[in-house]
Amino acid sequence: MPSGVKPEKPSHNVRLDKFLQVSRLVRRRALANRLCHAGRVVLNGHPATPSATVRAGDLITIEMAERRIRARVLTVPDSPRPGADTYCEVQEEITSQ
Repeated sequence: MPSGVKPEKPSHNVRLDKFLQVSRLVRRRALANRLCHAGRVVLNGHPATPSATVRAGDLITIEMAERRIRARVLTVPDSPRPGADTYCEVQEEITSQ
């Protein structure tokens, strides 16, 4: 490795259901699980399971009742603590009337 080049920081593995709860996109982890199993959560264009791994740069789409939220993952927490930081950026929120 050339001098002065730092190795990449190892990515932290965080489950999708836990990330949705910690980032406050979904209130409870159990609800995130149900939404995933119902096919209402899409990760990078593909239906996601609750155990899918979330990485920085991923695009998450969630459909809940009359709302659809699209968010880009900014950072993945190394030790998830609800409300500690901003982990994602909501790009679009649509509410049906």
